[in-house]
This record gives sequence, C-alpha cells and structure tokens, in this order.
Amino acid sequence: MKNPFGNMNNILKQAQAMQEQMARIQEQAASKTANGTAGGGIVTVTANGAMQIVTVAIDPEIIKSGDVDMLQDLVVAASNEALRKAKELMENEMKSLTGGMKIPGLM
Repeated sequence: MKNPFGNMNNILKQAQAMQEQMARIQEQAASKTANGTAGGGIVTVTANGAMQIVTVAIDPEIIKSGDVDMLQDLVVAASNEALRKAKELMENEMKSLTGGMKIPGLM
C-alpha cells in the first residue's frame, strides 16, 4: 500500500525550498536600488528592494528659494516614485521564484 502522506511530504519539502529561495531573493533585493526624482531632478530619492529609503539628494538651489512647501511636495513625490520602482524590482525578482503566478502574501 502506498504511503498516503508521501505527497504531503513532497509538498512540504517544496514549500520549504521555496521559502528559503524567497528569503535569499529578499536579502539580495536589499542591496538593489531604485531612484525616484521630482522637479526635474531637484530631488532624488533612492530606495532599496527592502522598501527602505536609503538616500535623499536635494539641489541646494531649492533651499535658497525658501519654498518649503514645494520642497516637501517634491520629496514626497520622489519618495513615492522610488518606492514604486523598488516594488517593481522586487516583483520582477519574485517572478523568477513563482513563475509569474500571483501568490497572496508574497508581494
């Protein structure tokens, strides 16, 4: 008689291997970056694949203008763009793991 749990053991092994590969991809993605800019390059924000903002560069000329409201808007816009690009980067990395399938909870 066949072991009724044989298939389940294979499924669990595959899930564990996938989880380990996903952890490696996430770790590698933390070292990859994406840039977002706003105001024609007045503000540039860099985010990594772990969805963390790692740098913000602001053209000193905008500071001299004293327009704080515009500067704040530009920082938000550049940050959102950088995070959107970082998310796309992660989604592309995950496609190699999932074969393009959308798996809830992965991204």
